[in-house]
Amino acid sequence: MGTIERGLLDLLIARIPGIGSGGRVFLCEKFERESDLAVLKAADIKRICAARRGRLVNGRLFDDEAEGWSMDDIALSAREDAVFMERRGIRWVSIAEDAYPPLLREIYDPPAVLFYRGELPPPGRPALAMVGTRKPCAASLRWTYETARDLSLAGVLVVSGLAAGIDAMAHRGAVDAAAGSAADEGAAPTIAVFGSSVDCVYPASNRSLARRIVASGGVLLSEYPPGTRPAKWTFPARNRIISGLCRCTVVVEAGEKSGALITADFALEQNRGLCVAGVPADGAFGAGCRRLAEDGAKVVHGPLDILTELGLEI
Repeated sequence: MGTIERGLLDLLIARIPGIGSGGRVFLCEKFERESDLAVLKAADIKRICAARRGRLVNGRLFDDEAEGWSMDDIALSAREDAVFMERRGIRWVSIAEDAYPPLLREIYDPPAVLFYRGELPPPGRPALAMVGTRKPCAASLRWTYETARDLSLAGVLVVSGLAAGIDAMAHRGAVDAAAGSAADEGAAPTIAVFGSSVDCVYPASNRSLARRIVASGGVLLSEYPPGTRPAKWTFPARNRIISGLCRCTVVVEAGEKSGALITADFALEQNRGLCVAGVPADGAFGAGCRRLAEDGAKVVHGPLDILTELGLEI
């Protein structure tokens, strides 16, 4: 959660409309206390963002069409957010704080504020993204579960997006490993990155899995403030966080237009490792993985290959 000095500063920044992630990052780094931002008007924020040069999101730092808001309204929303999150066990961390995931800070457009339920992993723990189609074959589901379980037992954080199919199975494998070896400090929990706020679990069928992730020591993570429903554009945006948290991404099974390929593209843009699972998937849902392999993605056949790729001892 934000420090005492920052107060609700980061919640204010998260609620200001019309600002891309680059503009929010700039405000998080520029201001240190809630009181410094709360006295400004919308025109002041717009002027500050317009004066910023460098990193842009969607070509801009501030949306000129976002009008008609006041800082008093933003402050009220931030206070309501704080009360709501306190009741729901949700915390937040800004990019200006040491607890922010260091690998994520390195990407081109990191989220300014992360909202989370559970426990953030300690810096330096190895992490791997596992993603794929929502309609995988039985062999891919089995491979995903077993590989995620074994990687968790080896101390690797498994990161995915809590979607149906490959994502959910990756989380289940890691959750079962962490829950079944509570006395073994080497077992790692899992991180689920949402395309909505963490109080809006999507799909609803994964609510029990989300509870198990938190209970096993994992974390539910999002860049969106409370009450944010999933939308078509939020899922591609969250994929940059999935790959950004990790040194390497493994695509298990994916069709030519699978959202998992967006995560693969982000991994390459972020100069992170990219692999595909060596699972026979001859149908349409494996076409995306076959193309990635043809383009040079390394084929991994199990946890030993992945540990080697991560530079970890077997």
